[in-house]
Amino acid sequence: MARVPLADLDRTHRIMHDIRRAVRALTDRRHRSPRPRPTLSLTYVPRPWIRALGLVAVVLVGAWLGLLVVGNVRVPVGPMDTTMALRPSLSGGTKINVSPLGALELDSHSAPVRLDVNVDQLDPGRSQALVDHPERISGLQDEIVHDVEHGTLDLAVRSCVAVVSGATALGLAVYRRPRRALAAGGLALTLLAASGASAYATWNPKSVLEPRFSGLLSSAPSVVGNARSIVTEFDVYQEELARLVTNVTKLYDATSTLPAYSPDPSTIRVLHVSDIHLNPASWKIIASLVEQYKVDVIVDSGDTMDHGTAAENGFLDPIEDLGAPYVWVRGNHDSMVTQRYLERMKNVHVLDDGRAETIAGLRFAGIGDPQFTPDRSVTPGGDASQELAGARLASALRDQQAKGTPVDVAVAHEPVAARETDGTVPLVLSGHVHRQGTKVLKYGTRLRTEGSTGGSGLRAVEGEHPDPIEASILYFDRDSRHLQAWDAIKLGGLGQTTAEVSRHLPEG
Repeated sequence: MARVPLADLDRTHRIMHDIRRAVRALTDRRHRSPRPRPTLSLTYVPRPWIRALGLVAVVLVGAWLGLLVVGNVRVPVGPMDTTMALRPSLSGGTKINVSPLGALELDSHSAPVRLDVNVDQLDPGRSQALVDHPERISGLQDEIVHDVEHGTLDLAVRSCVAVVSGATALGLAVYRRPRRALAAGGLALTLLAASGASAYATWNPKSVLEPRFSGLLSSAPSVVGNARSIVTEFDVYQEELARLVTNVTKLYDATSTLPAYSPDPSTIRVLHVSDIHLNPASWKIIASLVEQYKVDVIVDSGDTMDHGTAAENGFLDPIEDLGAPYVWVRGNHDSMVTQRYLERMKNVHVLDDGRAETIAGLRFAGIGDPQFTPDRSVTPGGDASQELAGARLASALRDQQAKGTPVDVAVAHEPVAARETDGTVPLVLSGHVHRQGTKVLKYGTRLRTEGSTGGSGLRAVEGEHPDPIEASILYFDRDSRHLQAWDAIKLGGLGQTTAEVSRHLPEG
């Protein structure tokens, strides 16, 4: 047996020791957890105003969804089945949708909620009972008031449930915390209560006297009601509400023809038109308004023509067949050739130089525009010439007062001239600016400016949007000859089919 030197054994022992130590170190490193790296931990805490803003957004959206889904109430009102609902709005008010005729808008209140009333259908049984027994219409007022009160109470309860449910459900979905969701529901109920208080504080029962009607123009007079009764019966809001529903009932009951507008024998109706500018469609519109509103006299405040040439005179021939006397003053687009042609026509009354005439129970006086601008044959004098013409008209009006034959309505084409009559006449009519407007002047004269009944003629295609066709029906008391109310009529311009009628009272 060979012997191993002692030195070799020591060397081997050291080598094995080094190997075991290396293996142990390697094993320890493999199983050792990695040293954690230093990290920067930031926890974002939103600011209080951001949290509050988010909660308000959740409340508003949730409340709106709740009203949209479950906030409707079906209510029978007289012979009609209606649906009432509250909707968010910046201006408030009430909108009554009378499909397919159009809609009535009332400035009933100022609050961030609007009352929508949709007339769904006419109940055949209840409506037939009214047709068969007209005497029941006299008791319709109390029935309608009771129905509306009952429906409003149901709507208030349903709306509270709707906004609380909607805001709570959305709050739970967003925050996943019951306490935060309940806070959203409570805030929604508070906001609805505040809106209701605002509506109650600003409630205007007379708003039904001045509705804005859009939709089928020919039905507007019947829906809106009689001008004289509206003006003289301010304290009968419930009666007007009954009248409104009764007229809607008649509209639905009529199939082929709409009910005629019953004229009040003590009311004089004046149709004010202006700035026709050679639009042939205007004559059909004017004839329709004369027939529908039982117009007594038409007043044209000028610019019937565009260039005032003799070749255009044939355009004026339909005036004789419009069905009412035609009062006319010269505009800056109407020449003396135009004026002389109209003076020879039957049923036309040309007013110039302050000349006064009594027509259909009213006394009119007017003056032609001192300028003729199309061919510059008369150098434009600006406001100075208009003021001079208005002063001549005012002088003529004072002469009429001194004679004991005061003028009821003055007419001038330019508003600058019309303003000079302040204090000498109750009402002065003008045009020229192609937009409707009303203003009570310093000394009490009311200036009524008409828009373009011709939709600005060929100028309608110059702008991005066509100009509307505008006219007005003025209602006068036959005894006192005072202005009672007026309906501002606006039709969609070239290529449009919209129609809107809004009633206005002098006290407004």
